[in-house]
Amino acid sequence: MPLQVDAPTSSPSNVTRIILAFLQSPWLEALVEIWKQSRKRWRGWAEEGMYEVLDCESTLELQDKRGEHALVHKHQKVRYLQNSIIAYQDQAWGDGKILINYRCTPGVPVDRYRPGQKTYILISLREVKNRGDEDEFHIEWEMQHGFTRPTELWATEVSHRMRHLKLQVIFPPSRPPLRAAVLEDSTQKVAPLKPEAIHRLPDGRYAVTWETDKPRLYETYALRWDW
Repeated sequence: MPLQVDAPTSSPSNVTRIILAFLQSPWLEALVEIWKQSRKRWRGWAEEGMYEVLDCESTLELQDKRGEHALVHKHQKVRYLQNSIIAYQDQAWGDGKILINYRCTPGVPVDRYRPGQKTYILISLREVKNRGDEDEFHIEWEMQHGFTRPTELWATEVSHRMRHLKLQVIFPPSRPPLRAAVLEDSTQKVAPLKPEAIHRLPDGRYAVTWETDKPRLYETYALRWDW
């Protein structure tokens, strides 16, 4: 007669009770919560970027009444959010000839590339920056034949977390702006500026100024004017 070996017995009801007890355990809830918070934290780190912009001022200076010659001034105060940062990236776009006599401090512009309508400029910092370090960038360049139409605009894209943004366009005394508005690219929202946003400077030129706190990330804001 063949030897019969009894299979190990396991009560299904016991297994079910064990699984249900585990699923109802406060330890499982704690583990799930830890997992959720970890995902949020890792996602935040991934979207944090290399730096945040504490303050950004972008000024376009129209140097003649035809809009043939212009000078761009940019000032950005940034705080680095990662260690071992050795480069900073600037960006520019516009009609006509742009980025003439590009200059910046600190750093040295070492490369530029244009994958589409926008041109990116790579600035070598010439030193290593770590998390918490801050820099103030002063950037200038010239433009030609860029603002020759009766209606024009000057835009800035918020590509990093930003706390404050100021846009300004300066006009020659012989051709002040007639009206101005702010455009938001993602919503196509147009907000006319109040008359006090257009003011005369002590040297006789005119300026249109707009600023906002905590601008939206990845939004493009533009000053549009008729003149």
